[in-house]
Amino acid sequence: MAESVFAERIVQNLLDTDFYKLTMMQAVLHNYPNAEVEWEFRCRSSEDLRPYLAEIRYQIERLVDTSITADQLGFLERISFIKPDFIRFLSLFRFNMRYVQTGIDGDQLCIRLRGPWLHVILFEIPLLAIVSEVRNRYRYREVVLEQASEQLYRKLDWLSAEAGEDELKGFQLADFGTRRRFSYRVHEEMVHILKRDFPGRFVGTSNVHLAREYDLRPIGTMAHEWLMAHQQLGPRLIDSQSAALDCWVREYRGLLGIALTDCITMDAFLGDFDLYFAKLFDGLRHDSGDPLQWAEKAIAHYRALGIDPMSKTLVFSDGLDLPKALALYRALHERINVSFGIGTNLTCDIPGVEPMNMVIKMTACNGQPVAKISDTPGKTQCRDENFVAYLKHVFRVSEPSMRT
Repeated sequence: MAESVFAERIVQNLLDTDFYKLTMMQAVLHNYPNAEVEWEFRCRSSEDLRPYLAEIRYQIERLVDTSITADQLGFLERISFIKPDFIRFLSLFRFNMRYVQTGIDGDQLCIRLRGPWLHVILFEIPLLAIVSEVRNRYRYREVVLEQASEQLYRKLDWLSAEAGEDELKGFQLADFGTRRRFSYRVHEEMVHILKRDFPGRFVGTSNVHLAREYDLRPIGTMAHEWLMAHQQLGPRLIDSQSAALDCWVREYRGLLGIALTDCITMDAFLGDFDLYFAKLFDGLRHDSGDPLQWAEKAIAHYRALGIDPMSKTLVFSDGLDLPKALALYRALHERINVSFGIGTNLTCDIPGVEPMNMVIKMTACNGQPVAKISDTPGKTQCRDENFVAYLKHVFRVSEPSMRT
């Protein structure tokens, strides 16, 4: 009998999330414990999710029972930069439903979060995983686990045929697929296969629970929300990116040194990424725009600062699959270190299945709007057009289109 792709629970425990949520949560605990934030869900493909509202609500309410065990805390304790006070805080943490609103807005599913950043931050990834899996349980009931595993083996076979062992020596792949996974069972199977059958090149997963289960390295540093929140956390707007990077450096003292560049565009980021930060951070993460153009800008910036690009790493994570990753690797690996985080194409790539295109993004901090512009036209996210215009003016950014 074929094995089901759906487990009894969608979210397994508190660690069934991306590692960068925990690293940011610790930084919030230590630096901004009283900050208030607002978040909004958006289905970018405008898919009608209204029929699934009742089940999505039920699964979200089940998060109240989610906690963390002593063994899971012990796994975090072995990570050098996770501090004892944060461990104690996580042992007491519970999801609070008072901070979540679900409903219908026009013809769209509506999910909003509002509350203390410290208590809202962990909702994002479980909520996205819930929406994705609930929708898939209704739309793709006949899918079996073998279909997902066979698809992954086809990809690995393609890579082996396309590039030899010698060429792939420095190729590094990580799983970034929690948020839009087909289901938890599919996600677990993909990680299991990669650990067993892609050794030496599969370097870890962003999912902390699966990292613990399969003795892998949990991977992640910061996300857009870290830089976005700093737009309203005290410094002048023009200083917000520098303040975010500086706070991160003080929190992690040289560890977790991959910086995200596209909150206000790569050009605006590099304007703030001076010699001080370029030396302190190990590298940069790409998440929008043309990846090769972005990489060329990064390499040129390091060289202009007198830094050998081969001492730094570029992490690519925007809509990747193995052919795109291999092309980037071939183009760049002799000029700068590269690594690849693949998400949806690993955990929701099954013949006949259309993955979801959805996000939950911060829209306000301390009652004031925040924005993400990115390097891809049309991916701008903000409720307040006036704030976006002001942000572009301050950072001298021109961008063709805006989606609210």
